[in-house]
Amino acid sequence: MEKYKTLEIVRASSNSQVINLYLNRQSVRNALSSDFFSEFPRALSSLDQDPNVRVIILSGHGDHFCAGIDLSTLKDSFANTTSNDDRGRSGERIRQSIKGLQAAITALERCRKPVIAGIHGGCIGGGIDLVTGCDIRYCTEDSFFSVKEVDLAIVADLGTLQRLPGIVGFGNAMELALTGRKFSGLEAKSFGLVSRVFGSKSAMDEGLVGLAEGIAEKSPLAVNGTKAVLLRSRDLTLDQGLDYVATWNSVVLQSNDLAEAVSAQIQKRKPVFAKL
Repeated sequence: MEKYKTLEIVRASSNSQVINLYLNRQSVRNALSSDFFSEFPRALSSLDQDPNVRVIILSGHGDHFCAGIDLSTLKDSFANTTSNDDRGRSGERIRQSIKGLQAAITALERCRKPVIAGIHGGCIGGGIDLVTGCDIRYCTEDSFFSVKEVDLAIVADLGTLQRLPGIVGFGNAMELALTGRKFSGLEAKSFGLVSRVFGSKSAMDEGLVGLAEGIAEKSPLAVNGTKAVLLRSRDLTLDQGLDYVATWNSVVLQSNDLAEAVSAQIQKRKPVFAKL
């Protein structure tokens, strides 16, 4: 697998179809650098295209999940503007820089494989952008969260304000984003931001692998399709969503996976599904 400056990719075990994707800048609490924003979508695309990968676990090395965007990255976003630019051209360059950063986070949703976040320690600012782009989120009891951008005099612009309300509710998202306050893993669970809270990181890591391995045993067509239909349905009316999934299944139901799943249940054995 390709080597990265800001990430580490490790297979859960030798024959596993689960991949651990680690944020790997421990000295700066996994703050998101310019290198991260170029490497992260590339790594996700590579894993997405790998037929031996079915589920991805995203977590952080060191004491924290993610401290947010590295301040040098914010500076880089303005680096291409000059005093000779008029305000319109300067604004358009900044806009394109922001769009590039956004695309790196959106790569989580464009990846067909489920991405599960394992959060420990701090999950601040850009860390919230990351985890709200994931499909399932677990955390430890000692984890803490903050939508911190308002304290830096900026509007969160990488996806939190768009995704968080659909996860925790509009009112909770508004309160968290306007105050920038720190909230605990247990409070995150009460909001629905995370599905489970573990007493320790080792317990969480074990739970993450168990969850991911269970998903990896299912039909990859069904798993990837479920993710795609759920994400698409956010933007559709009920009737449009029903039509979308009918069209999706009109193709997918012709695969061998349905017959294999039924046969396995009748024979009381684990099904075996072909790779994508």
